[in-house]
Amino acid sequence: MINNIVEKLKYFAKVNFPVGEVSSYLKSLEVEDFYLKKYNFILNDRYTRNLIYKDNDFELLLLCWAPKVFAPIHGHEGEKCWAKVLNGNLEIANYLQNDKSIQLEKKILCEPGYLDGPADIHSVKNITSNFATTLHVYARPYDTCDIYMNDLKTIQRVKLGYYSINGVKC
Repeated sequence: MINNIVEKLKYFAKVNFPVGEVSSYLKSLEVEDFYLKKYNFILNDRYTRNLIYKDNDFELLLLCWAPKVFAPIHGHEGEKCWAKVLNGNLEIANYLQNDKSIQLEKKILCEPGYLDGPADIHSVKNITSNFATTLHVYARPYDTCDIYMNDLKTIQRVKLGYYSINGVKC
């Protein structure tokens, strides 16, 4: 199953990840928990980024969200990226950027099956007391991103990491 997803994403990479086609594929994609079990690392106080596959064109990750945890407001370096909610309920807050600040555009309640993307500047929060999982595709992987602090004007550059790679804790 995972190999089929990776092969399809390799095809999309050859044609520069056409948004409509990739979105349609990911929206209809159903992945049984069994196939993701080895990547499903859960902590009680934060989310985990678990790398399933990575090459120069894209990376595929499973993010596991503890109850009430969040990813701060951040950007994706202008690259195409998608997130599909597999389990749980999340809130995605999208922001608009103008000159030197950002402002909240809208908040979206995301239930299983919801697909977000391509994403620009946003935050993600598990708004429930249950764990949640999301499948992410990032075109043109990157290892640092901008985090927007609470004042929405201060930006901090952060190096990204993984909690696990190919099912093995780092």
